[in-house]
Amino acid sequence: MKKLYCFLPAVLVMLLFINCAENRQKAKTIADLTAPGATVKRLADGFTFTEGPASDSAGNVYFTDQSNNKIFKWSTDNRLSVFHDSPQRANGLYFDLNGDLLACADLYFKLVAIDMQGNIKVLVDNYNGKNLNAPNDLWVDPKGGIYFTDPYYQRDYWERTQSEIDCECVYYLKPDRKTLIRVIDDFVKPNGVIGSPDGKILYVADIGDSKTYSYTINEDGTLANKKLLAPEGSDGMTIDNLGNVYLTNKAVSVFAADGVKIGEIAAPERPANVCFGGKNKDILFITARTSLYAIKMQVKGVQVPVLRI
Repeated sequence: MKKLYCFLPAVLVMLLFINCAENRQKAKTIADLTAPGATVKRLADGFTFTEGPASDSAGNVYFTDQSNNKIFKWSTDNRLSVFHDSPQRANGLYFDLNGDLLACADLYFKLVAIDMQGNIKVLVDNYNGKNLNAPNDLWVDPKGGIYFTDPYYQRDYWERTQSEIDCECVYYLKPDRKTLIRVIDDFVKPNGVIGSPDGKILYVADIGDSKTYSYTINEDGTLANKKLLAPEGSDGMTIDNLGNVYLTNKAVSVFAADGVKIGEIAAPERPANVCFGGKNKDILFITARTSLYAIKMQVKGVQVPVLRI
């Protein structure tokens, strides 16, 4: 019962936030989304391949330099530090309801949780007794369940040279963190994933088929009503408080929830992933190859509330 009392206030706040967002005017151009006069700025460089940005409840942004097997932290006071120096080649990141950093760790084909002291706990390491391909990107729903994509990209640090399972799929780890189900099995190569803050819609990119789809999320975590959102795939994805979805290709492409393309945000290097961060969640962070970039926005990011339960 204690968990329920803690969870309800956060849900009510989130629903109020969503209802307010739905009543706002839709953005028609990129200028409606970015702050007046704002441009993309490089915050840090010297990396090999930046990926997986994720914002904590305070607005600090964590991101991976996957090739160098490190997770970095960009703080709200604009300081760069190393958060973890051996995160099992983490790729996509996302914070869970308890404030732990979840990571798609493809060195050993796992989904893991990392607490703020750096301790790693394995959440998923197989499906029906077989190694996963290599979890790539993830999203945590309001119940605490975890959706993650599992494409196959051959890595030079693996001994294996082919997949052990029968498809490149999308999975859902239920809130009990014991039950793993397969929810998408008809993609060429799933990659980016993000959900609406009310937990009703899941967006998933099939980067192998250059398309991104939306799904209705059922009560049990399964998916229904597959619809084409965009004729583009995506590496990483995020969503803003107006419900616009941000994809990463040659630029950051922004689509309204109805599939209308609003426009693109160009970066000096090809983007790999995006998230909102900063104290007010109004800065769009872009991981792009050797650097971390950011641009000030008029819209804000949304994130499942942190519940210390």
